[in-house]
Amino acid sequence: MENIITLDYGSGGQKTAELIDALLLPAFDNPALNELGDGACIPGNDHLVFSTDSFVVSPWKFPGGDIGKLCVCGTVNDVCMAAGIPKYLSLSFIIEEGFPVRDLENIVRSIALEARLANVTIVTGDTKVVEHGRGDGIYINTSGIGFRLTQLPGKKDFREGDAVILSGSAGCHGAAIMMARAGLNSGNLLSDCMPLNQLSAATLQAGDGKIRIMRDPTRGGVATTLTEFVENSAFSIELDENAIPIDNSVTAACDLLGLDPLYCACEGRMLVITAPQQAQAIIKAMQSLPGGRQAAVIGQVTTS
Repeated sequence: MENIITLDYGSGGQKTAELIDALLLPAFDNPALNELGDGACIPGNDHLVFSTDSFVVSPWKFPGGDIGKLCVCGTVNDVCMAAGIPKYLSLSFIIEEGFPVRDLENIVRSIALEARLANVTIVTGDTKVVEHGRGDGIYINTSGIGFRLTQLPGKKDFREGDAVILSGSAGCHGAAIMMARAGLNSGNLLSDCMPLNQLSAATLQAGDGKIRIMRDPTRGGVATTLTEFVENSAFSIELDENAIPIDNSVTAACDLLGLDPLYCACEGRMLVITAPQQAQAIIKAMQSLPGGRQAAVIGQVTTS
């Protein structure tokens, strides 16, 4: 590791992995944490799933959502990816002095609406205010608890020929954020931010016990998430570039900004690795629901 923390350590890529492996895992070593999933099963209470996330998005409002919607969806989805049904959230604000009350009201309304849509209840929270210049407007942390539907074996159970499924167009959230940050007109490009309750539950049912792992490709996007799946393993993941759903608006934005859609964050998409015989049943289940109509098999697990 370097002598100072840079932005790269929060990117979700190689530097983040280095920070986790070199500093955090040795300090807090335990079986639940070492799985490094989006959510953890509580030792001694394996039917419970717990997750936490912090949100520092700028600008706080973007095409298709805002930090309020994002903080609910982000934690709800992490619980879903651990094969859980999310039920309860905590909500904590760190607000910079001078932040407009009207903006905070809008964010709170957005949180309340999204919590109702995701069928979760906010049961505890905290608020802190920092001096002007000591923050970036507003930061939010949410933690979530849910009940596990089943146990996914994870990447240790990968097998050659397993199918890689993506539930919808890659990179919508990241591209929308970057366009907004650059002050550019995004046209019909919207963040894909949405709760994955229905989609994940339908996927688990269709998977019939053959799903290895599920993950929402947030920081680092689809490519980084898939790379994490096969790091330090005997497997690779081979993608079919023509099969990956990418909206034209995302392609146009990424061409303009010099980005790769596969490295742009998603906040309403899920990746699934499953035994190949269940792939079409999962695709059919996804395509019957909002947010899953573009679902496709985009690749397969191969041996290195």
